[in-house]
Amino acid sequence: MPLVAHSSLPTFDRLRQEGQTILSPDRAMHQDIRELHVGLLNMMPDEALAATERQFYRLVGEANQIAQFYMHPFTLPELKRGARGQEHVERYYEPFEQLKRDGLDALIITGANVTHPDLSAEPFWDPLIQVMDWAQQRVTSILCSCLATHAMLQFRHGQRRRRLLAKRWGVYQHQVVDRGHPLVNDVNTRFDVPHSRFNEVGRDQFDAAGLHVLVESPVAGVHLAVSEDLFRVVYFQGHPEYDTVSLLKEYKREILRFANGAREDYPPFPDHYLNVQQQAVLDEYRDLLLAARGRRAPLPEFPERLIEAGLDNTWHDTGEAVVGNWIGQVYQVTNSDRRVAFMDGVDPNDPLSLRG
Repeated sequence: MPLVAHSSLPTFDRLRQEGQTILSPDRAMHQDIRELHVGLLNMMPDEALAATERQFYRLVGEANQIAQFYMHPFTLPELKRGARGQEHVERYYEPFEQLKRDGLDALIITGANVTHPDLSAEPFWDPLIQVMDWAQQRVTSILCSCLATHAMLQFRHGQRRRRLLAKRWGVYQHQVVDRGHPLVNDVNTRFDVPHSRFNEVGRDQFDAAGLHVLVESPVAGVHLAVSEDLFRVVYFQGHPEYDTVSLLKEYKREILRFANGAREDYPPFPDHYLNVQQQAVLDEYRDLLLAARGRRAPLPEFPERLIEAGLDNTWHDTGEAVVGNWIGQVYQVTNSDRRVAFMDGVDPNDPLSLRG
């Protein structure tokens, strides 16, 4: 499914350099292929804004070649941004009011950084709920990522996320627990998913909400679930969109927070992510950093490039397959008019009834 570069968003150039097919609007207009319009509500902070775009654009664009994708990024004004982040939003992002008028076939909602234990106390809570309310009425399917999953569970089902004893951080093995659902069709029955969070919604809470769990881990908990109708809302609690280096960059940020006094303890390694040799290199770096910190000397350079070369990605292809299955189902039931959620004959309460 090629992406259409219908704006000057730099993400398109980055993906093109990676070898992904990116169509110009002129070329897209001369192809007799159906278009799908996918919204991306990007709530991530400034330092992760563009990376999150690329990660989700990549997953959508690598799905089966049955449509042209017009991606529509937008955000919430209540999220505080610096000058650079605000400039990016103003230059490349679309107003939600415009998307409400034009319509969307599908919507992805990212996670966000939060400062309150209760999500309803966050300044973005009310506008986020407005987006979710509109989308459940007018969009064929919503894919919620991480914090968006927690927000939807609290808003729609009264299930509040729980604080973990320690941060769940690393790459964990998962198992498909319902092999008959279209979202996991032809997907490995066991696969890895990265997680990075301090809170979770447990299996008992998904069950109490009447949701249907598709993929879970004995260690990391539920990763993939769907709404009561099995399709209108898709819930990710892990991060299949992560780049190979995402956890390494997060680890580096935590080390810098330690060095700057923003956290008291030196950060542990992400689980099941680094091999023995990489851990040894990073242990040596920790000793150098602590010594430099004790002498109040300049900090040593983080050995990022040395570690990057040996990192393995054990999750992307399965994440791509799940998102591809999701997009394929949207394609089968959404209306050709993007302002209307379903084609004629599809029951919104049973949207998979036509799957055959």
